[in-house]
Amino acid sequence: MCINTGKPVVKVKPDQRVFRGERVTLTCDIQGGGDIQWRYRWIRDGNTVYPFTTSAEFSFTADRVSVSEYSCRGERSYSHTDSDAVTLTVSGLPTSTVTVTPASPVFTGETVKLKCEINSDYSNWRYEWYKDSVILQTSERYTVNRDTLTIRGATESDQGQYWCKGQIDGRPNSSTSSSAVSLSVKDLKSKPELTPDPAGAALTGNTVTLTCRMDPSTGNWDSYWYKHTLNPETEKKKTNSYSLKIDSVSDGGQYWCRAGRGKPVYYTQYSDALWVNVTVSPKAVLTVRPDERVFRGETVTLRCDIKWGGDTEWTYRWEIEGTNNQYKNTVSRTSTQELSISSVDLSHSGKYTCTGQIHTQSSQRSDAVTLTVSAEAQASVRVSPQPWLTEGESVTLICEVSGSSKGWTFSWFRDHDHLSDSSRGAGGSYTLSPAALQHTGVYTCRAERGRPAYYTHNSSSQTLWITGVSASVSLVINPSRSQHFSSDSLSLSCEDQSNSTGWTVRRYTDKDTQTCAKRTGSGCVMDSLSTSDTGVYWCESESGEKRHPRNITIHDGEVILESSVDPVIEGETLTLHCLHRSTNSPILSADFYKDGSLIQNQTTGEMNITTVSKSHEGFYYCKTERGQSLHSWISVRVRVQVRFLSSKSSVFFWPLLRIC
Repeated sequence: MCINTGKPVVKVKPDQRVFRGERVTLTCDIQGGGDIQWRYRWIRDGNTVYPFTTSAEFSFTADRVSVSEYSCRGERSYSHTDSDAVTLTVSGLPTSTVTVTPASPVFTGETVKLKCEINSDYSNWRYEWYKDSVILQTSERYTVNRDTLTIRGATESDQGQYWCKGQIDGRPNSSTSSSAVSLSVKDLKSKPELTPDPAGAALTGNTVTLTCRMDPSTGNWDSYWYKHTLNPETEKKKTNSYSLKIDSVSDGGQYWCRAGRGKPVYYTQYSDALWVNVTVSPKAVLTVRPDERVFRGETVTLRCDIKWGGDTEWTYRWEIEGTNNQYKNTVSRTSTQELSISSVDLSHSGKYTCTGQIHTQSSQRSDAVTLTVSAEAQASVRVSPQPWLTEGESVTLICEVSGSSKGWTFSWFRDHDHLSDSSRGAGGSYTLSPAALQHTGVYTCRAERGRPAYYTHNSSSQTLWITGVSASVSLVINPSRSQHFSSDSLSLSCEDQSNSTGWTVRRYTDKDTQTCAKRTGSGCVMDSLSTSDTGVYWCESESGEKRHPRNITIHDGEVILESSVDPVIEGETLTLHCLHRSTNSPILSADFYKDGSLIQNQTTGEMNITTVSKSHEGFYYCKTERGQSLHSWISVRVRVQVRFLSSKSSVFFWPLLRIC
């Protein structure tokens, strides 16, 4: 403190901050005053509290809590000098509080720490501890370290009332005594209870929460966890809950816990062992009805199946990854296995997955199933082998839905009338075997599926033309084969044993139906063939009867397949040649195919099948180093035996068959 010469300075003992009840001494110190006799006056908060005295000291007891300013005046002869004011703060005695760790009750053998907290800014307190009014001294079991009393290995004899107070050396007054705290020491007889959530078998890929629970009346504890063994080296300190991530079956096994607290740690007994049974999580299987490819307006049902024993009640979670490849927030949970979407639209397209859930555990997610929603369903019809045939032959109409093949049933119509023999249309195929004249007509089909039923648009029309068999009328083709080279010539004629002039050669190409352009009696001659001459040719009477239709194909390539225009009778020999344009004779080496599969390789360019059967029916073609022929349909007809009852002899009749 800086002292101005000749100016009084107020000094305070013991301090400018004192406790109520303490004795305070103020000294008015005047420097450079020499031997002059001074008189002193004391002023508090601007008012004289002690008039003139020859003593430089002013002592009093601080009897109330206050904050005051004190100053002094020194007088001599006819002059005086005043000191600066000093502030004296008088506060109440600070309070003391005892806290116990761990909170009472404590258990036999624990280390207990009692802390004395004094509500004061002073830091130089000396602490005194009392048990049942007897002051405690540091000993083997009791340690006093400033504000903390430590009791090691507590026993029942340590039970009692503990309190503390603080003392500042050189100051007569101390803090107030704390309130007494009661310390209770017991034997710990309980042990923690270990429980899993969820209970039962744990599924891989999930989390099981283990809880180590102590009796709440015993206070707060940390939990220590052990797996497979009670070796402390495997100890893991956690809170009372332990989240066990089940990555594999090896995460199962025995688990224990025990509670502990304090430093050094005081442990409880171990819990009973808990066996965590781990089972590989089942994988959900997602199926879609009616199909993964559906059409706008259909009802779609997704089903989530989980193979799992027992009577477990699953709930199901459905997720869709849309075209933006992000999972939408519209996630559905349901207690049933099926999720139904009525009247789907394009926005429902995406990758769907499902998972099953039991409480907090989940199955493995299913593989994604891509649902594709198209605008509208359109049926289409095709015919095999061809729409032109002779009665007695077989033909199959096939109804298909573009982009989807599952779950459809089909309805067939001829000349707009529904065909009642729907069983013949099962699976999308409608077969006429044998075909009859009355089967001629315009055919369409329609497909439906689902409940409520969803219908496609009707297919485009397909005409079937069935002509009658006449032993007296036949179409004669020269050269007698179904395939011909472009630029070659071809002659056709109708031969009728009774009236050859009553028949005319007609044809149907991809353009229209027409009569042969260059006619010669009942036949016609085609001097320079072109691919536009490909079509169906037949004999037609003046009354409009149609007989003996045959397919003729014109090829502008280098190789054709030579086969008879007439059908092959079962049991006979089928002979095929591979011809080259430049020689119109068999090629030395050729490969022969049936329905796309290689069946023979011949160095003579000729293939023979002896004893033909119905299994040899199909599409044939040949291939050489010079090129490949077009395909021809080879029909095989069963040999028909007709027995006349009026005669002992038998007559055999072979119906006309065709190579297309």
